[in-house]
Amino acid sequence: MAGVDVVTQNTCQVGVVLLDQRNQECGEDESAGEEKTWQWWHNFRTLCDYNKRVAVALEVGPDLPSNHVIDRWLGEPIKAAILPTSIFLTNKKGFPVLSKMHQRLIFRLLKLEVQFIITGAHHHPEKEFCSYLQYLEYLSQNRPPPSAYELFAKGYEDYLQSPLQPLMDNLESQTYEVFEKDPIKYSQYQQAIYKCLLDRVPDEEKDTNVQVVMVLGAGRGPLVNASLRAACQAKRRIKIYAVEKNPNAVVTLESWQYEEWGSQVTVVSSDMREWEAPEKADLMVSELLGSFADNELSPECLDGAEHCLKEGGVSIPHHYTSFLGPISSSKLYNEVRACREKDRDPEAQFEMPYVVRLHNFHQLAPPKACFSFKHPNPDPLKDNNRYQTLEFQVDVNTVLHGFAGYFETTLYGDITLSIRPETHSPGMFSWFPIFFPIKQPMSVQAGEKIRVAFWRCSNSKKVWYEWAVVSPMCSVIHNPTGRSYTIGL
Repeated sequence: MAGVDVVTQNTCQVGVVLLDQRNQECGEDESAGEEKTWQWWHNFRTLCDYNKRVAVALEVGPDLPSNHVIDRWLGEPIKAAILPTSIFLTNKKGFPVLSKMHQRLIFRLLKLEVQFIITGAHHHPEKEFCSYLQYLEYLSQNRPPPSAYELFAKGYEDYLQSPLQPLMDNLESQTYEVFEKDPIKYSQYQQAIYKCLLDRVPDEEKDTNVQVVMVLGAGRGPLVNASLRAACQAKRRIKIYAVEKNPNAVVTLESWQYEEWGSQVTVVSSDMREWEAPEKADLMVSELLGSFADNELSPECLDGAEHCLKEGGVSIPHHYTSFLGPISSSKLYNEVRACREKDRDPEAQFEMPYVVRLHNFHQLAPPKACFSFKHPNPDPLKDNNRYQTLEFQVDVNTVLHGFAGYFETTLYGDITLSIRPETHSPGMFSWFPIFFPIKQPMSVQAGEKIRVAFWRCSNSKKVWYEWAVVSPMCSVIHNPTGRSYTIGL
C-alpha cells in the first residue's frame, strides 16, 4: 500500500500506490483501498510536522481512480511518479505506449516537474528498455502547449507575494509595465467604453455631444489610450481627465499628453477622493481591483470620487464580486509557515492574505460568491463593511489548509473580466489568485461541509479582513481587529 521508499538529496520520498477504489473487492469498507492509503500518508506527514523534506512518490497502476481522487493526490507534494512497465500497452510497431487516461495523468505530472521512475520487467523484448523513457520524452515534447497565463506565470508557481497597496504606496514603473502587457484586460475595457459611448450618445448628437471621461488612477496611461481608441471606434467625441496621485506616474502621463494626446487629455496630479473637479463626469473609468476584488480598496476610492460623477453617470467597472473556495496544499502551508518574522507574533504570517499563482494544490469545492460592490454606490451610507458565511460540500477525505480568493467584474453591459477558474477570461494574466491561510490544518471527511465566516472591517485609517472556519470544527478568528494585516486608507 505505502512505504518509505527512498531518501534522495535530503528528501524522504514516501511510496504510495494510486488505487482504483472501483476495483476493490466487494465487502471492503470505506477505510480500505484508496482511502486507507491516503489516510496513511496524511498521518505520516502529520507525525513529521509537515516537514517539507517529506514528499510523495506516486505509483501509477493499470486502472486509474476517479478524478476526485487524482485531484487530491496532485495537491500533495509529489516529487516522483513510479511507472511499472506492466501499465504500458504495445502499439502496432511494438513500442510501449500508455492509454489516453494515463497520458492525461502524465501531462498533469509533467506540470509538477516530477521525476519519473520506470520499474518492473521488460515487457517489450524486441525493443530497448530505454524505449519506455523515449516514450515519456515524446509525451513531454507533445503535451498541450502552455497558455499565455501559464507562460506569464512561469517561475511564480506557489510563490507567495504580499498584495499590492497602491493607495498607500506608490507603485514602481516596472510594476506598471507588467500590468500594461496584458492583452485582454485593456481590450475588454476598450469594448466597454465603446459600448457605453454608443449608448449615451445617439448618432444625431455625435458631433456635438462631448462626453467627459475621468480616468481615476490613470497610472502610466493605458486606460487613457483605451478610452481614446474606444472614442475613435465609436466615432464619438470625448474629453478626458487623467487623475493620478503617484508623482512618478504623473511624469509619464504628462509626457504622453505633450507628445501624443494634446488638449484632449488633462493630467491631474491628485488623490481622486480629494480632487475638486472643474466639471462632472459622464463616465468614470478605473482599474483599482485586486485579486479579491476589493482588496486594493476600489470601493473606498470610487465612493470618494463619486462626487465628481453626474447624476445618471456611469462607472466602469459597474459591479464586482469576490469569490472564495477551500483548498488543500501542503506546499502553501509550508510556504506560509516559513514566512515567520523575527519580531512578530510567531503565527502572524497565518493572519494575512498572499497573492499566489496556485499550482500544487487541490480545490476542495467550487468557489462561491463572497462580497459584492456596485458603482455608483446605491447605499446612501456608503458602508463597505461586509460579513458573509459560505458553505462547501467536500467529496473526499482531505485536509483544509485555507481558502483561495478570486473575483469577477462587470465592466459595462455584457463586458466582463474574471479570474474565477470556471469563468476565467482567456489569456488574461494581470491577477493571480489570493490565498487566506488557516493556522492549523483541519481534517475533513467525505460528505462533510466546510463552513467559513468572513468579515471585511474598517475604521477611518485602514481596512482589514477577518476569517474563521466554523465547521466541521471551529478555528480561531484570524486577524482580529487587523492585528497582523491591514490595508491603509
